[in-house]
Amino acid sequence: PLAGPGGGPSECKRGRAPPSPVGGTGPPRCSCLGGRRNEETGKPPPPPPAPSPLPQHHRPPAMRAAAIFPEPGRLLLLLVSWLFNPARSEITSLDSGNIDDTLNNADVALVNFYADWCRFSQMLHPIFEEASNVIKEEFPDKNQVVFARVDCDQHSDIAQRYRISKYPTLKLFRNGMMMKREYRGQRSVTAIADYIRQQKSNPIREVLSLEEINSHDRSKRSIVGYFEQKDSDNYRTFERVANILHDDCIFLAAFGSVSKPERFSGDNVIYKPPGENAPDMVYLGSLTNFDLVYAWTQDKCVPLVREITFENGEELTEEGLPFLILFHMKDDTESLEKFQQEVARQLISEKGSINFLHADCDKFRHPLLHIQKTPADCPVIAIDSFRHMYVFSDFSDLAVPGKLKQFVLDLHSGKLHREFHHGPDPTDTAPGQPFQDIASSPPESSFQKLAPSEHRYTLLREKDEL
Repeated sequence: PLAGPGGGPSECKRGRAPPSPVGGTGPPRCSCLGGRRNEETGKPPPPPPAPSPLPQHHRPPAMRAAAIFPEPGRLLLLLVSWLFNPARSEITSLDSGNIDDTLNNADVALVNFYADWCRFSQMLHPIFEEASNVIKEEFPDKNQVVFARVDCDQHSDIAQRYRISKYPTLKLFRNGMMMKREYRGQRSVTAIADYIRQQKSNPIREVLSLEEINSHDRSKRSIVGYFEQKDSDNYRTFERVANILHDDCIFLAAFGSVSKPERFSGDNVIYKPPGENAPDMVYLGSLTNFDLVYAWTQDKCVPLVREITFENGEELTEEGLPFLILFHMKDDTESLEKFQQEVARQLISEKGSINFLHADCDKFRHPLLHIQKTPADCPVIAIDSFRHMYVFSDFSDLAVPGKLKQFVLDLHSGKLHREFHHGPDPTDTAPGQPFQDIASSPPESSFQKLAPSEHRYTLLREKDEL
């Protein structure tokens, strides 16, 4: 969530700016006690103890605002400078006539999708421009890094094309391709500049001996390229793919005499999955065909069952798909492997309709308590539809053929939701047993709280959930 410079919760309603916040940057204090002197001593009350640090998602709005925007004084200075200083940075305004050429010719482009009436957008403008000035000093070539913006009210077709659902949205592009992960960090000059520097850093680590690869950490997914030379079309394709997927895989490369023992029939790319005994997989397609290399690498680097954390929770919820989650202890890899196998066996056809995730029981105690479970009950499988949470019967039932798939199909058909409110369907009642409409109160969604908040963004639409 996000707050304005004064610290109170701020939200933009479509078509108008929000009311001005009132109060300081801390949580609300009772006015009848906060300023009253002690009646016995005549002295003002002692200051309250310093609060212990809270996770980002548990912080009150004002605290969460500080993690998004700089301190009020700094922000006010930026706003005044932006309004009255005629010297502006070179932010490219995009429209349907120039957007494709601009993005296709940029190594890296950061695009601000905004609306002028949105207060959050107004607050971001001077920060975005100053960050652009800082980066352009380091990367003066106009095609190295481009800072651009889209007025979504004036160009609603572009907003629809990139599925903009909130203002402001900062999306990253590489050579015209939109990256899946948008920028969700602190909205400050330093943070945005650091983010761009990170995007411009080399995602590939060059190895100087094959022993480095053999001793490489096998707990993470890795893509290794063996090339005769850097100045080649094969390596340039590999580099493009690494720039896009460096958050999902580790990329290594060897050249010349170092790579020669692995280049039996020319340049070679392999995938090293997690695990010391997991066999390597070799890419067999053309290394100059970007689409083929990217598709193969993405399939290897982005697992079917992803881990959800507090850092990627907002991104995952914004995808809009319900969650099928395995809660397990961090060191319980056996349960995770069983879950991954059954998801691959039973649910590959459901990949576009539900997200398959796993979560650390200790870190996600609150969602477990929400469904009346504790870490001692793990492993636990549940569905969060962003409206309710539904618990899979028992983890041991995972081995029953088709049972996990039926659990997901019952979500999509509405059966889970219906039975939570009215008891078992009549078709599930034993013969001769009277059907009873049993009302119940299903636990509400827990992970919906990680979704983009109206206190941080202007949210443009709601989604219907099961």
